[in-house]
Amino acid sequence: MSADMRTRLSHVELPNPILTAAGCGGSGRELSVFYDVSRLGALTTPSITLAPRAGRPTPRTAETPSGVLNAVGAQGPGVDAFLTSDLPWLLQQGARAVVSIAGGSVAEFVELAKRLTEQPGVSVLEVNLSWPSMEDRGRPFAADASASAEVITAVRAAARFDVPVFAKLAPDVPDVVAIARACVAAGAEGLSLINTVPGMAIDVDAARPALAAVTGGLSGPAVRPLAVRCVWQVHAALPGVPIVGMGGVMTGRDALELILAGACAVAVGTANFQDPFACPRILRELEEALTARGIERAAEAIGLAHRPSERQPR
Repeated sequence: MSADMRTRLSHVELPNPILTAAGCGGSGRELSVFYDVSRLGALTTPSITLAPRAGRPTPRTAETPSGVLNAVGAQGPGVDAFLTSDLPWLLQQGARAVVSIAGGSVAEFVELAKRLTEQPGVSVLEVNLSWPSMEDRGRPFAADASASAEVITAVRAAARFDVPVFAKLAPDVPDVVAIARACVAAGAEGLSLINTVPGMAIDVDAARPALAAVTGGLSGPAVRPLAVRCVWQVHAALPGVPIVGMGGVMTGRDALELILAGACAVAVGTANFQDPFACPRILRELEEALTARGIERAAEAIGLAHRPSERQPR
């Protein structure tokens, strides 16, 4: 008998816990060539900005032995194009949309939250707090609990009341739990963990940085232990808060690890670039892993590694 894969992001029910990570599934059209995107728990959009952005100069990506560095710079058509083209298309496919938003100021986040939730179709707002603050010399909002809380307070007030707000947090901070607590106290209904980790690579033949922007965000298998640690710590501190876990998920077993640590859903990022069928494959592998361990409902596995039990997964 197959497992019941349903899960919830706050009050929003999803048919299964597998999502794309922001920026790793495009608008959905790219993946729809390979499979029906409505099969996903939800599709997380690239980070939507107020104005169109050309992104950073090339080269923007560099492979590493166990991951990928990227410095794309949130290239995108802006919120107007998203609302007139991408969001309607996703809804026509029957897909659920987790919409990532990014702004350089609290005012930009507020405007995005208002615009995006004025009409139906947005299941969850994911607030990208790793975005640099123009008001604080480019320091990411996610680096400071008070700055993160200020954004979340403003977004929660601006967004439609029935759209859950999830704060996406960075792992490269002294105390991720403190920032998570601040975001939840400010009104976030959930948390997304983790964003990419700052890194750098050098092209030794050219004797130059491999990225035009010099540094970028590291994703892929190399960061999965960081993701598991952050999800574990935050779930232990805030066990009632839904968490979307992400970071280096390549297989269903990887997804199960994050769920056991406390995630109620898992977002797949880098794996999509090497295997466009990654999400449905990982969903199938996750269901098989749950069934093999005698777990009848995916929700039963959430945070199971924290709880003493006579039946522990193998």
